[in-house]
Amino acid sequence: MTAKPDPLRVAAAVILGIITGGIIFLCVTLFIGMLNDMAHMNISVSTNVVENIFSAVLLAVLIVACVAGFYWKVAATPPSEPVEED
Repeated sequence: MTAKPDPLRVAAAVILGIITGGIIFLCVTLFIGMLNDMAHMNISVSTNVVENIFSAVLLAVLIVACVAGFYWKVAATPPSEPVEED
């Protein structure tokens, strides 16, 4: 693990984690919606986060997990060009 990751790489990891978490949330809700229609179940997960607390928690967990994963990858990967110390 490197001592201190570059702030630009950290910002990119956070932005990419938020976008990826949102896309994964949409895929999960689409899959759960398809299961609801096929099995005639009543699983209350929708893309409308304001009306459903389970959806809001799922979205938050996915975003935090993706941001943490991308930050770990940034912290574990050395920079492509070594920084020369004067």
